[in-house]
Amino acid sequence: MDLSEVRREYIQQGLNKKSVGTEPLKQLEKWIKEADEAGCPEHTAMTVATASADGQPSMRIVLLKYLRNDGLVFFTNYRSHKGKDLAVNSKVAAHFFWPELERQVKVEGLVHKTDAETSDAYFNSRPFESKISAIMSHQSTEVQNRQELEKMWREEKNKWEGQEIERPDFWGGYLIKPISIEFWQGRQHRLHDRIVFIKHFNNWNVVRFSP
Repeated sequence: MDLSEVRREYIQQGLNKKSVGTEPLKQLEKWIKEADEAGCPEHTAMTVATASADGQPSMRIVLLKYLRNDGLVFFTNYRSHKGKDLAVNSKVAAHFFWPELERQVKVEGLVHKTDAETSDAYFNSRPFESKISAIMSHQSTEVQNRQELEKMWREEKNKWEGQEIERPDFWGGYLIKPISIEFWQGRQHRLHDRIVFIKHFNNWNVVRFSP
């Protein structure tokens, strides 16, 4: 399959250092809201990249659940592939892509588990069926087939029917504390705008990168 002729021009708008302000997380919040208003599907979806102890990278898409003053929060099974990676290597990258707006955001930083209160609050907000999936799934391990997976789910659901499900200790949140955030706006002739915030102690330096 030859994809060399697949291309499009990006012509919607530009981006400069003045337009992004001085607080990158506020700019990220603005772009997420604009992606929602523009009807971008799964506008909170972000690719999270981790690496194992020996440096093998791995990526997957998760949903951003909280954007806080100190970083980005998502939730998962701590025993999953990404959980095992993060247990030995706290360096992480996250990436948003909104093709409808010709925009990307790249976040690099360090990850920490959220406190139990944050994980409990989000877990308790989930539908009953989603809680069942969280507690019964041995995420990132082999399962014989779909039928076996659904059988395990039904058995767990029947066991908890009519009861409150408490968050298991192997499931919870991660907070990505950014050390750099890049805002990318597509431009014509591949002369894209790249405005990058780089953390320096408690301050952010703002620079423009060449496309």
